[in-house]
Amino acid sequence: MEALFGPVVHITASATTLCQVICRTAGPILARKALERTSQRESCRGWSGTRTAQIFGLALSSGAAIAYLYPAIAIWSVSIWATLTLLAVTGLRTAGAITQLRASRTFGETWHSARPQRLARNAYPRISILVPLFQERDIAERLVARLGRLDYPDNRLETLLILEQSDTVTSDALAKASLPDWMRIITVPPGTPQTKPRALNYALDFANGEIIGVYDAEDAPAPDQLRVVAETFAAAPANVACLQGVLDFYNTRNTWLTRCFAIDYATWFRLVLPGLVRMGFAIPLGGTTVFFRRPILEKIGRWDAHNVTEDADLGIRLARRGFRTEFISSVTMEEATATVPAWLRQRSRWIKGYAVTWAVHMRAPRRLLQDLGLRKFLGIQILFLGSLSQFVLAPFLWSFWLVLIGLPHPLTDVATWSAVVAFGSAFLLCEVATITALALSVATPRHRGLIWWVPLMHLYFPLSAVACWKALWELVARPFYWDKTEHGGPTSLPKRRWHRRLLPHPA
Repeated sequence: MEALFGPVVHITASATTLCQVICRTAGPILARKALERTSQRESCRGWSGTRTAQIFGLALSSGAAIAYLYPAIAIWSVSIWATLTLLAVTGLRTAGAITQLRASRTFGETWHSARPQRLARNAYPRISILVPLFQERDIAERLVARLGRLDYPDNRLETLLILEQSDTVTSDALAKASLPDWMRIITVPPGTPQTKPRALNYALDFANGEIIGVYDAEDAPAPDQLRVVAETFAAAPANVACLQGVLDFYNTRNTWLTRCFAIDYATWFRLVLPGLVRMGFAIPLGGTTVFFRRPILEKIGRWDAHNVTEDADLGIRLARRGFRTEFISSVTMEEATATVPAWLRQRSRWIKGYAVTWAVHMRAPRRLLQDLGLRKFLGIQILFLGSLSQFVLAPFLWSFWLVLIGLPHPLTDVATWSAVVAFGSAFLLCEVATITALALSVATPRHRGLIWWVPLMHLYFPLSAVACWKALWELVARPFYWDKTEHGGPTSLPKRRWHRRLLPHPA
């Protein structure tokens, strides 16, 4: 070192002090790098709202012209596309649910933490947990307590609480909490866009773990979850790059919306996604309770700092490189948004990110097909394009309720009655399949009381259509804007005393 820098003096410093010095001297450089970790070809940072507005304008004007000049063609086209995407999306989700149900019955799976064979005491890998926080006045202290329940060796665990430099609210709240030695604060320098993936990219440079996990501010993971992760990775093939946990809510019974949200999540994380993994499809990841082998995460370019659903994008990029995602049955409890405005903001961000993710990966469809293969390629089209089409065309699909109750339908002006009945029957079949999957997903001891709320999902799903139109507007006006979800409301998290079981420091 003296050959490079001249005289060197040894100074003893704590890890916290050293981190602060690095942040002060190298922080701006690392913050700039955090924006461009993902390659330009796979990033959405070149997204143009103006160009998007031009595409939307051309599409709307062309559709209006066709509807005016050739109304029959327009009605037929919309009917066919809406029905095909409905059948495809419902069929894929139903297939995933059936596959998972059969596997659960075959292997006797339960939705609790159920670990494989324990590792030797000195074999547990080092895990770094990244927890992005922003404006968390009411939840910071509870978060520290919840993460403190994790049963993992202190000398193999570090938790990085990631704060934005401008966020005095959370920093003041954390100042009142007592942080254990394995938990420290990383402050992200100012920059735009101010997103969760940018914060994750920045904080990863300060993490030392072989496995990288992500939690959200409101999460309450199962105490043995990290042991499940370590032991599952140890037994998994090398191409298993990611483990996704199951997400559930601890404030399920607060409002009708939290009940419906819980049913929605139960279907998605307990049946559909695990089933699609078993069927060999690529899946969008959840934004929390997700764990990566660090070398693979670095290899694929970390998170896209400009994508507001960085988790969905990362799942596709892993699949394109031949890596696999597996599910673990360990459950993390989190807080469901309890009001309609907050739910719309959160869902519109997800829809906006799904649209951006699909558009980015479809820049070169042939290359995407070559990377994924036909099965996964079609799965991506159904999960992303099909779902987006369903959100946009939801009002048109609801019009088929008119047919089912015997009222006239616009399609009757251009099609035979038998064709109208066929479209209506397909719609009804998909409704029955969806409701059945929803009911099966809550047929568990914890959720059994929610089955009576399944019919109210007919009032819940229309909210996604409203969120979709908000998302489409933001694709033009604010493509990188991160609509913050507020946390810290009343919860029903059970109060228990947990005791940490620590392993001795390895020799």
